[in-house]
Amino acid sequence: MPSTQLTGSSGVGGSGSSVVGVHYRVGKKIGEGSFGVIFEGTNLLNSQTVAIKFEPRKSDAPQLRDEYRSYRILSGCVGIPQIYHFGQEGLHNILVIDLLGPSLEDLFDMCGRKFSIKTVVMTAKQMLSRVQTIHEKNLIYRDIKPDNFLIGRPASKAADIIHVVDFGMAKQYRDPKTKQHIPYRERKSLSGTARYMSINTHLGREQSRRDDLEALGHVFMYFLRGGLPWQGLKAATNKQKYEKIGEKKQSTPIKELSEGFPGHLTHGELISEEFGIYLNYVRRLGFEEAPDYDFLRELFTKVLKNLGEVEDNVYDWHLLHSGKGWEPSSSGSNLLAQAHGAPRPRAERHRPSQQHLSTTGLPSPSPAVIARDPPKQRKVPNVLIPGVNAAGGGSFTPSSAAANVGVPVPSTPAPRGAVQIQAQTPHPYANSTGVVQDYTRVGDGAMEESLAAGYGQRGSAATPAVSTAVRAREDIGGHEQFDNQDPPRRGFFASLCHCG
Repeated sequence: MPSTQLTGSSGVGGSGSSVVGVHYRVGKKIGEGSFGVIFEGTNLLNSQTVAIKFEPRKSDAPQLRDEYRSYRILSGCVGIPQIYHFGQEGLHNILVIDLLGPSLEDLFDMCGRKFSIKTVVMTAKQMLSRVQTIHEKNLIYRDIKPDNFLIGRPASKAADIIHVVDFGMAKQYRDPKTKQHIPYRERKSLSGTARYMSINTHLGREQSRRDDLEALGHVFMYFLRGGLPWQGLKAATNKQKYEKIGEKKQSTPIKELSEGFPGHLTHGELISEEFGIYLNYVRRLGFEEAPDYDFLRELFTKVLKNLGEVEDNVYDWHLLHSGKGWEPSSSGSNLLAQAHGAPRPRAERHRPSQQHLSTTGLPSPSPAVIARDPPKQRKVPNVLIPGVNAAGGGSFTPSSAAANVGVPVPSTPAPRGAVQIQAQTPHPYANSTGVVQDYTRVGDGAMEESLAAGYGQRGSAATPAVSTAVRAREDIGGHEQFDNQDPPRRGFFASLCHCG
């Protein structure tokens, strides 16, 4: 990858002697991508170590300013890094931000790509709370993946707090004042990471809160299993590969997905039901429906209780090196650089882009080894009722029976005045049978109306006959169609990674 030269009046060249933003000294380079560079820096007023991102002002699709705005909206929230400065230095935009620890993907590697069930559950609760915070601030994240969730720096007060970084793809899903939700739309370009994105995203549907939560569910399964069934799929073109990923997500029963992990035959009945309920619940959410985050967190609390564990914030990475915990690599800030957006060759990340994304031929993780111990028996747990602990209103939330794996959704009338978007476009994969739906290919139709339409103006909500990823005229990962509301943007660092 070609280096991004930092030249101009700022004089930044990696010498460690430049000062930006009045009192931030630029130190060594700790990360680099085709769209920017990140340096370790020091606040000269208090000697605090920070991260300094540089982005060329003449970039084809600058996104650092948008990322800064998202951080401003979320300022002061738990698990959101603090922003210290945003401005221009010579030919570059710069962003000074907290320097954090490694990402969950890094920690997963350190732990031999195996997390205990306890660690997965405690991690899941924190990640869910971070996403809830983002949603409460009227944003959806749209790029859920382990690489974007970081723990704090060692020996700091926030060392065990999971943070969210890289808001380059975040989007406002409702008006902050009126709370009017964006309209449902179709034929959207893929955005996110193929390995974790929701099935609705594969279908080209406008994303909302439900899609962030479904992507989270796929991350949880990834940690439990050590990999996902749709990793490592081969195809002649990227378009065919993304289509295969979507089809595999469709054909994999939720029950099978929530059972295929190490230790399942030992603890399966204690935990698989709750993880299956989570994924089934979020896949059945309506487009505008407010999720019951408390209900979902309670599912994970119940897993810990069933295992006889306590939520003591002792994670697997604390037990590395004979209890000393994880250690930064000998190369200095390598992990910290990765944690702030340096490209990782793992899961393909999609942005509406006019340039091709590179891919690598890295092998996918080995399949999880399933123990052959006999399963433990337990009584069926008391039914958890979604909606009981919900803090806010929303559309009709399915009962817990609908959320359980393999139980059909009852026909329940919606409250008077409720918007019935999901009734017209039921999620085709919110079932535990894995039966493949038959989507007939059709010819090119008229493109969706402009996304510049105001809040509350709805487009047609007919079930799409074919995914955006399988339209003949599109080559996903190459040239794509854009609209006014979703301008082409690239991340601060290009993701050069393996699709599966």
